[in-house]
Amino acid sequence: MCWKLRLFLLPSQDGNGKVSRVIRIGTRKSQLARIQTDSVADKLKELYPDVHLEIGESLPDLLPLLKIGEKSLFTKELENALEKNEVDLVVHSLKDLPTTLPPGFTIGAVLKRENPHDAVVLHPKHAGKTLDTLPENSVIGTSSLRRAAQLKKRFPHLDFKDIRGNLNTRLKKLDDKDDFSAIILAAAGLRRMGWDDRISQILGPEDCMYAVGQGALAVEVRARDADILEMVSVLHDPDTVLRCIAERAFLKRLEGGCSVPVAVHTQVKDCQLYLTGAVYSLDGSESLKETMQTSIAAESEVMDEQVQRVGVTAAKIPGDAQDRAEKLGADLADLLLGKGAKEILTVARQLNDAR
Repeated sequence: MCWKLRLFLLPSQDGNGKVSRVIRIGTRKSQLARIQTDSVADKLKELYPDVHLEIGESLPDLLPLLKIGEKSLFTKELENALEKNEVDLVVHSLKDLPTTLPPGFTIGAVLKRENPHDAVVLHPKHAGKTLDTLPENSVIGTSSLRRAAQLKKRFPHLDFKDIRGNLNTRLKKLDDKDDFSAIILAAAGLRRMGWDDRISQILGPEDCMYAVGQGALAVEVRARDADILEMVSVLHDPDTVLRCIAERAFLKRLEGGCSVPVAVHTQVKDCQLYLTGAVYSLDGSESLKETMQTSIAAESEVMDEQVQRVGVTAAKIPGDAQDRAEKLGADLADLLLGKGAKEILTVARQLNDAR
């Protein structure tokens, strides 16, 4: 591939005297973050065996110190390293990235999505049960306003409380004490950790729709680094990119984020992209939910080299398909806004800020 020639910048010599490009990858100091980063690094090593990859960890897990809905600290620290040229790319869970990135950054790759749904992890003493069959007033732990809002309405016999920490910490809190009958976690994280056996129940969209971008990994790079952008762009999964562009456009138009209950469900079928989006009050008593669809069949082979859509640069995916995905998300948000979504989210944000 001729573009590889552009990788011979800042060269280094290995023990055999062979010149190779050193690519530095930034990640957080958590087990899941490292697993996710290693999975991306392995794909890049397979595609570009002559590129030397170095993974540097920064920022310990500070989840217990963050308020519910606040995740930007992690991304800001890693973006600082990217801005200072301390790393060349950063691997994130896409759901943690805002819909508008700081100037100079872009999402250069969105990888094939893992199962985006939420999962129920039961306390061992409740093995075999589901949320439906748990006893009255059983306490369910979740760190997500979105999950709590939907599940409070769907399972009114249960009591939902905050639980903090990374995956390991939350599972330990569940298993070692009797404070929680179950906790709700992203199925994707559990699977990447190899903990499939802890999944007691997968929550379908009729029970709990997922977060924007949930289950997808994103590679953030400096927008000016054409060689790095070209290198990571081969990791893009077209269906995942289009689904996530629609989801992120929906969230952006709503001016939502982690601090308000917004949920989505997307599906690609027969060249049609279906997007269901919803907003909720904190207790789930008020909600608005609608579905729209659009064609994502490529009508033009024109590729957009440096066009960003809700933070994503996907030069190898037809621009018209990306435009329609982005418009779908914005149009669905406008539909909900016309029905009172802004008022629901404003109250939810104010109540969350007061907590």
